[in-house]
Amino acid sequence: MLHSVSGAEFFDFIWHQGRPSSFPILSVTFLMTLGAMYWLTFRKFRASGSAVAPDGTSHMPSARIPDPLFAGIVLFMFAATIVAMALREALGVKLGFIALTGALSLVLVLEVMGERLKKPSFEEVVQGLDWRAIFFYIALFALVGGLEKTGILEKVAHMIQPVFKENLALGATLLFWVTIPIVGIVEHDAYILTFLYTIRDMGQQGVDPWPLWWMLLWSGTLGSNLTIAGAPALYVANNICEREEGRRIPIGEFLRWSVVFTIISSVICYMLGMLIWVLPFMK
Repeated sequence: MLHSVSGAEFFDFIWHQGRPSSFPILSVTFLMTLGAMYWLTFRKFRASGSAVAPDGTSHMPSARIPDPLFAGIVLFMFAATIVAMALREALGVKLGFIALTGALSLVLVLEVMGERLKKPSFEEVVQGLDWRAIFFYIALFALVGGLEKTGILEKVAHMIQPVFKENLALGATLLFWVTIPIVGIVEHDAYILTFLYTIRDMGQQGVDPWPLWWMLLWSGTLGSNLTIAGAPALYVANNICEREEGRRIPIGEFLRWSVVFTIISSVICYMLGMLIWVLPFMK
């Protein structure tokens, strides 16, 4: 989305305007969050031995790859797609075309390999799709479409727009922490896109848009981890866990993990973003 609004290319998400941008900052945020989560929660499970049965056997799933050839092909095609995206300017095609070509090429290669791979057929894969997740995703977009139609997102954007012009640090802080709870209950794509255009318009009035664009993207990404309504990927992950556990996961149990993770990662990313991208741009 930022590419479509600002023209940012692949390497701009690694290094931009002489400073680290999205990939390194989110990577550091993730690693620091994992460390904090381990210290606060994970080590307690390890200390209690909850993953070990009374007879001494482990309940942890096996890390063995059933079909190394299949895994290798998938990883290779994924890496090739990423490389093609990095070379988008030289190739002269759209990002969506590259992504679609990569997906279709993977399907074709897997079908050609046929019986050499220990995999289900393409028809079986389609039949095994989690249709609950698909319809859930459709419902989220319907909700966001309704919010766009009523103009609620645009009103929120224009409500805090004057703050951006008067004080960049205060505006970035307000944008960051207002975004997190909103995208926790509203699918984040449309929300982010609305604010991207609002910030772009402010750029025409003398406000440097990049600090605000980055803070918006990071808060929208991290805040969507709050609930399954914010990120459909979490809904899919929750369904997989329920299938593996053989039980329903209560919303309270889910939130005990997601809220802690979201708060820790958001605080870390906020501090990094302010130090690297907001404060240096203040006049």
